[in-house]
Amino acid sequence: MTGDLTMVAAGSRVADRLSALEKEITQCRACPRLVEWRERMAREKRASFRDETYWGRAVPGFGDPRAGMLVVGLAPAAHGANRTGRPFTGDRSGDWLYAALHRAGFANQAESVSGTDGLELVGARVIAAVRCAPPANKPTPAERDRCNPFMAREVALLPALKVVVALGAFAFRAVLDVWREMGATLPKPAPRFGHGAEFSLPAGPGGGPAAKLISSYHPSPRNTFTGTLTEEMFDAVWSRARALVGPAA
Repeated sequence: MTGDLTMVAAGSRVADRLSALEKEITQCRACPRLVEWRERMAREKRASFRDETYWGRAVPGFGDPRAGMLVVGLAPAAHGANRTGRPFTGDRSGDWLYAALHRAGFANQAESVSGTDGLELVGARVIAAVRCAPPANKPTPAERDRCNPFMAREVALLPALKVVVALGAFAFRAVLDVWREMGATLPKPAPRFGHGAEFSLPAGPGGGPAAKLISSYHPSPRNTFTGTLTEEMFDAVWSRARALVGPAA
């Protein structure tokens, strides 16, 4: 009984610290170009969402504080997460991601259409390498570098983390940079992005745990519509992640 209470208390502390970090992220205005774009999109809106109130701020992470798996995407979509306030929610990429996570037992439902739709992640957490919607969906390397400390702090707050899945080459590079910044010594030559490629991320003295990094093509319409990424290819990534994390609780 004492051990159970200790685990509950520890979990509550992690959740509180993540909540504080999330609040800090939503208040960030460090990148003028991104701030201007995200707020303009929230004002102008897409015609089909004209009656909705857009989030229009930096988008915090979403998911289980006890996550064994961290999913890292590119950046919020202007009319997706920038509208809903939750990563990969309300756009076609999110349709693919959460359906796949549901099939692998990481999500309680296959759809993610709004921040209040009841979606819960089990053993997983989802973030973006850059937390604000960028023009043309293309953040700059400097904007990624400015956001990296948020990822480092979030990683350090996930005591059960075993696997990181990077969606796309941009996110993959961000993950490697974050581990370096946390003091980890990466192999040389550095790991190269490739769908389904897997690497070991060593622990770093700055808070980075030892974890497996799996890279995947991003589930963008450009990749899914052309067959560059198929459902079978995507499911293989999450099946491997599930094997590394362990069975669903």
